[in-house]
Amino acid sequence: MPEPQTLPDLLHGWHDRPFQPFREGVEILPIREESPAVALLRYAPGSSVPAHVHTGLETILVLEGAQSDERGTYPAGTLVLNPEGSRHSVWSDTGCVVLIQWERPVRFVAETRQEVSA
Repeated sequence: MPEPQTLPDLLHGWHDRPFQPFREGVEILPIREESPAVALLRYAPGSSVPAHVHTGLETILVLEGAQSDERGTYPAGTLVLNPEGSRHSVWSDTGCVVLIQWERPVRFVAETRQEVSA
């Protein structure tokens, strides 16, 4: 039986954790890599992720800064649920950090039809 995973002080201690490059201007800190995957994403000011379709539920909690998509801007403390089949692009004018959980990889619609991990 898998053991539960705990991350003490994640809300205040993520600043010191080692993020990895993910997309231009976006870094990732993987927390759980199997489905459902969980990670922190750190967006530099002005960075973005192109249009994509969700192939499973994506849950986002904005921890710092603000994240935007075509439906609005979501400041720290906002919980966003993107259901399977929903489509959007994402950006952050000021930079942000989000906790993200996704069931299955997204499918980018503005690029080659490849699947990626977030």
